[in-house]
Amino acid sequence: MILEAVILQVKEGMEAEYEEAFRGASEIISSMKGYISHELQRCMEVEGKYLLLVQWETLEDHTVGFRQSNEYQEWKKKLHNFYDPFPTVEHFEKVKL
Repeated sequence: MILEAVILQVKEGMEAEYEEAFRGASEIISSMKGYISHELQRCMEVEGKYLLLVQWETLEDHTVGFRQSNEYQEWKKKLHNFYDPFPTVEHFEKVKL
């Protein structure tokens, strides 16, 4: 399992509109091969700051399967205009303890 983690900064005053758009876009990502789960969390200290966590079966399910799909183009249309600056996406794997 791979965890995609993204800090998102939404343009000032667009938070409610963004959250509504994200609800609709959630259907897109959750339909993709290799998708396990996702959650969006709102920062309590910084207005407009969010944390997106997505679990994928493999790194390629995200970087190739989703990112190179027609569905990703629709995801971009719905969400990318809200971000400033554009977010950096990072991937993590669980450390065996």
